[in-house]
Amino acid sequence: MLQFPPTIILRHKRENLKKCSLRGLEQRKDMVFLTYPTSLIPDLTGYCVLTLDAPLLSIEDAHLGLFLIDGTWRYAEKMAKSVQGPYVCRSLPSHFRTAYPRRQLDCPDPERGLASVEALYLAYSILGRNTEGILDNYHWKEQFLTFHSIIT
Repeated sequence: MLQFPPTIILRHKRENLKKCSLRGLEQRKDMVFLTYPTSLIPDLTGYCVLTLDAPLLSIEDAHLGLFLIDGTWRYAEKMAKSVQGPYVCRSLPSHFRTAYPRRQLDCPDPERGLASVEALYLAYSILGRNTEGILDNYHWKEQFLTFHSIIT
């Protein structure tokens, strides 16, 4: 069985955990949660960061670790500036749409701006990683999977 680097998730300290789409994944052995701005970010050599405008993530990136920024769009922009390379940037296919009922006005593309758990699920799917349990606590799981005819 292939061994992947752990997924690193940088969560803003003000992220509302009652609304956080990644809630419940903190105990997974394949994920490391860090808190912004207090946690030290490890060396990201061999990792990819998901952004909106980058080459598409593909199975050829399966060897890379995954680094996610988890916060509101306003916080995420500031958090991204604090992340030092070297790392590669990748994006998810633009046809995927969120099921999360977004009300934020600062999102650059409200439909394309996926919830963190949606982005994580899609990235794991593309990279050939085990997606079991990722969406278990996501309130809009069925709607998201139905939107994209994704079979769990």
